[in-house]
Amino acid sequence: MTSNSSEIDIQQLLGLRQQPIAIGFLPSVPAGLPRWDGPALAAGCGFWPRAMAGRSFYTLAADHFNCAVGCHVHRFELPAERAAELGQAIGLMTECGYLAMEEVAGIPVLESTPCAVAYGPAEKPGFAADVILIAALPAQAMILYEAAVQAGAGNALTNALGRPACAVLPLTLQSGAASASFGCKGNRVNSDLPDSEMYISFPAAKWAAVKLALADKVAANTTMGHYYVEKRAAIAAA
Repeated sequence: MTSNSSEIDIQQLLGLRQQPIAIGFLPSVPAGLPRWDGPALAAGCGFWPRAMAGRSFYTLAADHFNCAVGCHVHRFELPAERAAELGQAIGLMTECGYLAMEEVAGIPVLESTPCAVAYGPAEKPGFAADVILIAALPAQAMILYEAAVQAGAGNALTNALGRPACAVLPLTLQSGAASASFGCKGNRVNSDLPDSEMYISFPAAKWAAVKLALADKVAANTTMGHYYVEKRAAIAAA
């Protein structure tokens, strides 16, 4: 196993469709990093695939206003003329049975409002990262989970949530451990996440240790895979 986490290409090692990204909740506008200059997006999670494609940039509160629920999670206050949108969104969700009102209070949110939210590739984001986020197949997420447990960055009983997907970010920060999101409907529409994938995230401070554990876990899973295939074949032939 290499002793330098920077030498490990996680996307290649695990066969990920897209590279891991870093997300930072910053107290000031990051120097030397461009602000998002693309089109307005319907939700903040729409920035995730842009970073997975290799871009580093920061956003301000106004860039997130089109998703009232995402603003709630990020503690961004909607402007007065749009303040009713959160209630309207939650009203629709509860009316159609997508969400129960009693679930709302349990949605993780950031502890404080950031000045800027930055996104970029995990290896060279160009800013101080708080969370590392990965879109993964369940089998890939399993290996990431195993590496997190070995590295002291995860628990045997892993934090997991369904909606909203962006709440996995404050959940990871609050728990200080690897957390999983199944990817809510809004996220899958706005980030183009395939139905076959989910998210797993890590505290950025523990990411290097997770990376170092991953090579061992990939090798261990290969060994166990051969064992189970051979055992199944032997039993079937008996």
